[in-house]
Amino acid sequence: MRVAVITADARVYYLATRVLKEYGIAFHSLSPGERVPPEVEVVLTGPHDRVDFPVKVIVRDEDFIDELLARLEGRGRFKNIYIAIDPGERPGVSVVADNRVLEVRHLKSPQDVEPIFELLEKYPGAKIKIGHGAKRHRVLMLRALEKVLGSDYPVLLVNERGTTPKVGGVEASQVQDIVAAINIGLREGKETTIGNLLNVREPTKREIEHIKHQSRIKSGGRITISSDLAREVAKGHLSLAEAIEIHRKKRKGDGDDIR
Repeated sequence: MRVAVITADARVYYLATRVLKEYGIAFHSLSPGERVPPEVEVVLTGPHDRVDFPVKVIVRDEDFIDELLARLEGRGRFKNIYIAIDPGERPGVSVVADNRVLEVRHLKSPQDVEPIFELLEKYPGAKIKIGHGAKRHRVLMLRALEKVLGSDYPVLLVNERGTTPKVGGVEASQVQDIVAAINIGLREGKETTIGNLLNVREPTKREIEHIKHQSRIKSGGRITISSDLAREVAKGHLSLAEAIEIHRKKRKGDGDDIR
């Protein structure tokens, strides 16, 4: 038996053992802290379990079986694996390995990068690809990634022109983000670093005016942020929502109408 299930989480145990039985994979059932038999090569455990073992697969849903089978087949994962990001207000993310889509995610915001770190941990050796569009949102995301990964962390910048399909329906935008992320993962990219991508040029007057206009739309016509705040948004130092809130508090502090 090359697999052991070690968890204190009843849900994780039930899910892992059910899927293992469906695939006919024999396994050891152990409690955290028990000695792992020497024949065990892979440990299945939950996201909140603390298990010290060199090769672990985290069980969050049934998709854990793909990673487990890859480990057992001796592939050590894949030759090339990419975590691809379509930057935007709600970024799409895909994991593409040897031109095969393993999973997709839809993030809440550009600063919602914790799922990216989870994927980097789940797929050791994976490289990040990011689309070149949506500059403001891309910079916000890169700044959030830089805080943990550092400015020298390598990434691949991909020309995303033509990656977003036209989709109809209520959830069209979410589908577009995911499909774009998959297409970015399948394309070649230019090697660079997070730091290089964060060397943002001074925004043009047109870009600043566009952001000011967007602030008025987002606030329902009640607020137009200052040019200085718009410049900070353009450079990725602030999100549009943060800039609006700063403007609102400043005007309130000055005792003026927030218009």
